[in-house]
Amino acid sequence: MSSSSDLTTDRLVLRPWTSAEVTAVLSGDRRPHWADDFPTEGDRVIAGFIAENPSALGAFGQRQIIERSTGLVAGAIGLFWPPGDGRVEFGYGVVESRRGRGYATEAARAIVAFALTAPGVEAVVATVELANPASARVLENAGLRRVEADAETARYTTV
Repeated sequence: MSSSSDLTTDRLVLRPWTSAEVTAVLSGDRRPHWADDFPTEGDRVIAGFIAENPSALGAFGQRQIIERSTGLVAGAIGLFWPPGDGRVEFGYGVVESRRGRGYATEAARAIVAFALTAPGVEAVVATVELANPASARVLENAGLRRVEADAETARYTTV
């Protein structure tokens, strides 16, 4: 089940959410192709966001992170479309059972490269909580640099 809007990396497929997946996450129905610890609270938040913003199901929207070796959904990543002032924000999360494998960096690199080819996008940005240094490393490894911070969060950008 592959589509032209899938982004494929060495170990992952970043596939746009389907409305059925959104409904399943929001209703609490388990799907056999989900990692045991998917969805997380963050995935439920994204499913709710998609439910309220159906355009987030498009090619430039939210995606599930699928482990190619198992076919299991291991997280989510996506763009918050449309861009504003040439910038598009992205966010991501990988379930705990799949952390430490470099999946977040691999997925982030793919979504950033994809976003930079999109119409009207000059920069890709992300916000990270300072309490999550691993997430900051993912952004740096994906080619973003820290440009500002407050007491709780830091902003990263590709330019």
